[in-house]
Parts: sequence; structure tokens; C-alpha cells
Amino acid sequence: MKNKKLIGFYNYTVILTYIGLASTVIGMTQAIGGRFRIAIVCLALSGLCDMFDGKIARSKKNRTEEEKLFGMQIDSLCDVICFGVYPAMICWLLGVRGLIGWILLCFYCICSVIRLAYFNVLETKRQQQEEGANKYYHGLPITSMAIVLPLVFLLQIFISSQLFIYVLYFSLFIVGFLFITDFRLKKPNNMILTILVLVVAVAVVIMILYSTYRIPKWSFPNTGFFDWLRNAVRG
Repeated sequence: MKNKKLIGFYNYTVILTYIGLASTVIGMTQAIGGRFRIAIVCLALSGLCDMFDGKIARSKKNRTEEEKLFGMQIDSLCDVICFGVYPAMICWLLGVRGLIGWILLCFYCICSVIRLAYFNVLETKRQQQEEGANKYYHGLPITSMAIVLPLVFLLQIFISSQLFIYVLYFSLFIVGFLFITDFRLKKPNNMILTILVLVVAVAVVIMILYSTYRIPKWSFPNTGFFDWLRNAVRG
């Protein structure tokens, strides 16, 4: 009887990626239950894992080409869930609704997938020509939403619920658009990464201590043409 092997590659280089994915799955269950503070903490934790999983992967010097490609693919697949679908889900649960809400949520998710697919193409070609890590991003990295959304969520302590929803709409559009905009962004060094981690950590602590967010009954848009369209759809 032949020994059966599991498909995939199992070593410490992908553990942090899986921890980030697990954090996202837990966060999804909390967001559905309306526990947004825990959901945002899980998103920030997933972002923290993604910041350092590449450094851990590159510490293994004897990786085969198949292991490198597997790591790149598994990272992108997890990123689609953690920083594409999950933030969109949080925004919808927070109150991004209606026709424009659907359009922006779909736009954000499509842009995130395009960005990751393009990254995979470029990175595969680059690894065939040179060693080491790429020093620049092309477009805004998808992990950025793990920084943007906690900071945006913090705003709801200081602004009205209606204005907060508008900020969510704006954030989805701008971040999604920057995902697919071709500009070179230098990868942050360890000092900048540390600052980003501290900023998000402070935002999370303030959010945990002071946030009492409840989903508002108000939903954009709710007047004029969109009222007519909503009634028409309902029949």
C-alpha cells in the first residue's frame, strides 16, 4: 500500500499567512454578530501577519522554485479573502447599502483581485530573472486596507453616523482605485513598519475603549431617484 501524501507544501514559511487567514475567518463571524470592534481587531491582526510573512518566508534559504511559487499563490489567495472580501463585508455590515453601495463594494473587490493577479504575473517573471525581494510595489498594496479601515472606523467616535457612512463609501472607492493605478511605491523599511503598527495599535486601543457603534437606520441613498428605483425593484 502506497503512502498517501498531502498536496501542498508544509513548512514554517506559510504559517503566518495561515494565522492571518484564521484571524479573518474569526473576524467574519464576529462582524456578522455585530461585534465590530473585535472584527476590526481581527483585520488589523491579519494585516500584521501579512506584513511579516514575506520576511519569514525569505529566511528559508533552500526553498525550491515550487515552494516559492506555492508561497506566492497561497499569500495572494489569502489576501483576496483577508483584504478584499473581508473589508467589503465589514463595510456592508457597517451600513454601506443601496445601489451605490453595491457598486462600490463590487468595484473594491474586483480591483483587489486585479491587483493581486497582476502582482502574481509580475512577481513570477521577476523571480525568474532575479533573486531576493522586490523593493517597490506597483500600485497600492492590498494590505493597506488593514491600516485604512481601522483608522476610518476610529472616526465614528468623533463624527455622525451619516458622515461616517459617506467616509466608508469614499474609502472603498479611493483604495480600490489605487489598487489598480500604476505607480511605484517603495516598500517600507522596518522603522516605517514599526510606526504603522504602532499607529494602528493606538487606533485599535482607542476604538476598544470608546467605540459604541450601532448600525444606523439611515442608509444612503434614500431620496429621489433611488427611492423610486428601490420601490420599482420591490414591485
